[in-house]
Amino acid sequence: MKKVKVFAIVFIALVATTSVKAQEFSVNADIVSSYVWRGVQYSGASIQPTLQFSTGGFSIGSWGSAGFDGFLEMDLYAKYAFDFGLTVGLTDYYYPGTDYFDNSTATGAHGYEVNLGYATGGLSIGANYILNEAGGAATAGGDKYFELGYAFNKFSIFAGAGDGWHTPTGDFDFVNLGISSSKEIKVSDTFSIPVKVTAILNPTTEQFFLVAGITL
Repeated sequence: MKKVKVFAIVFIALVATTSVKAQEFSVNADIVSSYVWRGVQYSGASIQPTLQFSTGGFSIGSWGSAGFDGFLEMDLYAKYAFDFGLTVGLTDYYYPGTDYFDNSTATGAHGYEVNLGYATGGLSIGANYILNEAGGAATAGGDKYFELGYAFNKFSIFAGAGDGWHTPTGDFDFVNLGISSSKEIKVSDTFSIPVKVTAILNPTTEQFFLVAGITL
């Protein structure tokens, strides 16, 4: 866990050098027809809340997914967005039902992932790496995931590939190909609901998903 501590120190240093101006808390919740992450379906219809604190380029928060079928996931994250398009982050994946304070290799409840992203214009590139082995979080450590995306005027496309917990065999392969689009549904003159629909193909598992979601 020394690597995790090093990243935590880096984030604290970034916060210390960030202006205290423009601090804000934000809350929202998505309701999705199915929880599909990186080409893998984890549950059916779900509520996915987010609580975040931001100051300057730094953000820290928690994201969760509560499926109507009983599946639960509650994550913590921290990230820093630089002005030139680079974002550096750390995510802690946790699944309730396991001991929150268990960080052991055999039954550990947490998977810690380093997140790197770069965006310019409509192009986005992401690279992710799991730091630790944790049986409860179903990761052997060293799991990688890369994604390339491009946002056009009315829709966006993406392609992702990974290994470890992203594929049935653990071998590196394409797992997340898709297209998404969104629109605002006007309810009244002062209120509208953002709706997003995403079509996802996982070539490795030969599964196809169509997911709809609204943000509140």
